[in-house]
Amino acid sequence: MDDRATKKVVIDAGHGGSDPGTSGNGITEKDYTLKISKYMKKRFDDLGIDSSMTRTSDETLDSNTRPKRAQSFYGNGNDVILVSNHINAGGGDNHCVINV
Repeated sequence: MDDRATKKVVIDAGHGGSDPGTSGNGITEKDYTLKISKYMKKRFDDLGIDSSMTRTSDETLDSNTRPKRAQSFYGNGNDVILVSNHINAGGGDNHCVINV
């Protein structure tokens, strides 16, 4: 059996709620990380990959709650992959760059 088939994925939509992250040109990080994370969740579901999201709405997760939430789904074993989505501001032109 392929080890990759047994992995579980936790998708962390960075920021959220009262923590908007970076913004510029009408882009707010918390909104786009949630959109990206929901897309990833749907794709993992389509592929039959067990996955969960740390947040599914515009919710504030503080630095203590976020890791606890991430571990609450599958624990912290070697069979768990955590993907934390963020969009970082880049350059001096006040624009956002998506890092994948």
